[in-house]
Amino acid sequence: MRRLCSELRVRRPLGCVAIAVAALVTAGCATLTVPEEQQLADQFEAEIRRQHRLVTDRVIVRYIDAIGRRVVVAAGPQPFSYEFSVVDDPTINAFAGPAGMIYVHTGTILAARNVSELAGVIAHEVGHVAERHVAENYGKQRAAGIAHTAAVLGGGLLGGSVGANAANLATGLGLAGVLNSFGREAEREADDFAVHVLPRAGYDPNGLPSFFETLIAEGGPSGPAFLSSHPAPRDRLVTTRETIAALPPSGALRRDDGGKLEIIQRRIALLTGESSPRSPDRRR
Repeated sequence: MRRLCSELRVRRPLGCVAIAVAALVTAGCATLTVPEEQQLADQFEAEIRRQHRLVTDRVIVRYIDAIGRRVVVAAGPQPFSYEFSVVDDPTINAFAGPAGMIYVHTGTILAARNVSELAGVIAHEVGHVAERHVAENYGKQRAAGIAHTAAVLGGGLLGGSVGANAANLATGLGLAGVLNSFGREAEREADDFAVHVLPRAGYDPNGLPSFFETLIAEGGPSGPAFLSSHPAPRDRLVTTRETIAALPPSGALRRDDGGKLEIIQRRIALLTGESSPRSPDRRR
């Protein structure tokens, strides 16, 4: 770096900082490779286990895993060995981690009105992994973090602590906008992935927009708080319905699974004390 600064005849410390920032951010923007993402998965799993309580009941976990496996097989060859886990949490949520780690909240399982809705949520999360959204987002956050740190450093060189604090605030606001924009794009792509893969897995793709109706009922027009940075459920409802209408006709697709979901929901209620949004206890 000293040689680079010398060759460019940069005489002020800030010039060297700018060059260093450019080099680091360029490297940070790169999407994680598959081996890098696999290495990150172990760290992610350890962090999840520190922050959340995972359901260990084999019947519940195997049920979710079976749905997930059908979706993954229908999606075609994947570079990762997917792992499906259930988080003991009453909120409606599901999320994807690196290298095929998918987590579904018990609250989501209880909120599903049929198995096609639950399969739609799981297919959406598989889509995040298959489309490399997790790897891309990690790279973007890494680059943004480097830029943020460098901006604070540059502000400090220019104006001392006052300059550093100003840069800290400005860069933080810009970072939030960038990450929110990426989230919206990724969510739309994951929805599209799910709608196309669900029929191949034997599930009715209408389960996904149907679950958006559940989100709207649960949290109003914008849905639950965890969707605040994503496209509104109403917009996603319309978009997915339009995509489904354009799909070629399919044979009989699974919407229900002969009462298995209801058994799993009752099992969760017994183990966790939670209840379905449609049960008398939840309607009080």
